Amino acid sequence: MGLRRMRIRYVGDVQGVGFRWTSRMIADELGITGWVRNEPDGSVLAELQGTDEQLSNFYGTLLNRYRPFRYRFSIDSSDDIPLVAGEDDFSVRF
Repeated sequence: MGLRRMRIRYVGDVQGVGFRWTSRMIADELGITGWVRNEPDGSVLAELQGTDEQLSNFYGTLLNRYRPFRYRFSIDSSDDIPLVAGEDDFSVRF
């Protein structure tokens, strides 16, 4: 199973709605490592490391968790970046 690391910038209803903490909970459930943080421009930046299946499941689960609240968000940019060796958790950064 090959790993992949992605840097993703989310825009929309992503600050003040528990987005970072929900991201961490989902990442922990799926075994994804990396981090997430609020950006000064109102977006959220995340680095996610896992398999293609884990990363796909992350986004689908995130959408489903926020759908009942009618929050709208989207991916503004997504880039593959180098893996981080030895990373073993997912954190919320400040």
